[in-house]
Amino acid sequence: MTEFEYRFAGENDVGTILEFIRQLAVYEKMEDQVVATEELLREWIFEKGKAEVLFALEDGREVGFALFCNNFSTFLGRAGIWLEDLFVLPEFRGKGYGKGLLKQLAKIAVERGCGRLEWSCLDWNKPSIDFYRSLGAVPMDEWTTYRLTGDTLKKMAE
Repeated sequence: MTEFEYRFAGENDVGTILEFIRQLAVYEKMEDQVVATEELLREWIFEKGKAEVLFALEDGREVGFALFCNNFSTFLGRAGIWLEDLFVLPEFRGKGYGKGLLKQLAKIAVERGCGRLEWSCLDWNKPSIDFYRSLGAVPMDEWTTYRLTGDTLKKMAE
């Protein structure tokens, strides 16, 4: 594996973050759902501090990213890390960058005293499912994620 390092994203990286998000959306066949802009990412990640981004680098170039935030477990009585996005550029896959990013997130979780590192994966994404299982990750089959969004969310807020 080629030597690489990690760095946290800074505010000047919003364009790179958005490009990774768009490429992930293409991979997941959901590119029509990306409405994020650089301005929104700047506001929510850097001004409001609601998420963080970690890059994997090779020779100074960003080749993968992980976007994450905190969740909370009432049962554990402590925060956890929710991995929202993990993506490695296609030409750099299979070299250890995805595993490396997850290892870095695990280190961050342990250093911060978090009780869990969690994420979701699309049911059809067998390569990712196989990868996660190879790391010892366990699917939470007994749980179903529910979501309110858009007009439904606004109606619920009335």
